[in-house]
Amino acid sequence: MTCTSIQRKHRKRIAIEHPTLNNPHRVFGLIGYPLSHSFSKRYFDQKFIDEKIAGASFENFELADIGGLEAVLKTKFLCGLAVTIPYKKEVLPWLTEADPVVTAIHACNCIRVRDSRLHGYNTDVTGFERSFVGQLGSRHTHALILGTGGAAVAVAFALDRLGIQYRFVSRSRQPGGLLYEELDRELLEEHTVIINASPAGTLAHAQEAPDIPYQFLTPEHYLFDLVYNPPETIFLKKGKEKGASVRNGYDMLALQAEENWKIWNQ
Repeated sequence: MTCTSIQRKHRKRIAIEHPTLNNPHRVFGLIGYPLSHSFSKRYFDQKFIDEKIAGASFENFELADIGGLEAVLKTKFLCGLAVTIPYKKEVLPWLTEADPVVTAIHACNCIRVRDSRLHGYNTDVTGFERSFVGQLGSRHTHALILGTGGAAVAVAFALDRLGIQYRFVSRSRQPGGLLYEELDRELLEEHTVIINASPAGTLAHAQEAPDIPYQFLTPEHYLFDLVYNPPETIFLKKGKEKGASVRNGYDMLALQAEENWKIWNQ
C-alpha cells in the first residue's frame, strides 16, 4: 500500500523496541477515550485464541489526552495501533506517513509501527463499504449521513466510490448540510438510505435515537447504524417497524479489524 508524506506539527521521533528473533512477542492496541465498551480488545483476544496466534497481545490504551500517545509509543514491542474516537483526526500530526485515504478524508483509524515510524491508514472506509453493499438495491441512490465526525467522513468517502449521492445532517449548520429539523417527507422520499454515524444509540446513549421523522420511513428505505452495541438500536428498531432494511455496525468493525491485522502484518 503506497503512503504519502503529510505535514507533522509536533511529531517526536521516539525509539520503539521491536520484536526480534530472541523475543518474538508483538504488542498491538487501541487508543481512544473512553474504552470501557471497546470492540477491538475482545475481538483480537478471541482471534488470537481461535487462530492459535502465539506471541501477540492486544491492549487498551485509554488516553484522556492525545499527548498520552507519547507514553504509549514507548511500549516494548509495539507493532500496531487501532484509533477510535476522539482521536481519528488528532492523531494525524503524529504520523510519519499517511496513505491516500487518510490524506483525503483527514481521519486515521489504523497505525502500523515500523522502525520508529508511524504509518497511518483508514480501514473504516473498507469496513463500511464491504458491509454496507450487501443490502444495497437499485433504488438506493441518495443517502443522508447523520453526523459529521471522522466516521461520517469515512462513510462519505465510501459512498463517493459507490456513486451514491449524499448529504450530511447535523445539529449545527454545516456548508451544504441539513439540520435535523429540516428533514421532511420530501427529503426522506428522495433519500432512501439513512446512515447513523452519530453517537446516538451507543451503549452510553442507548435510550437515544437520531431525531429524524421516522413516520416517513417505508420498506424502500435502508437504515445502516455504525453502532453495534446494542445490536438493535432504537434507530434500527424504528426502521424495522416501518419495514425498512436495517443493518448494524458489527460486520463493519469485524472487517475493519481484519484489514488492520493485514496492515500490521505487512
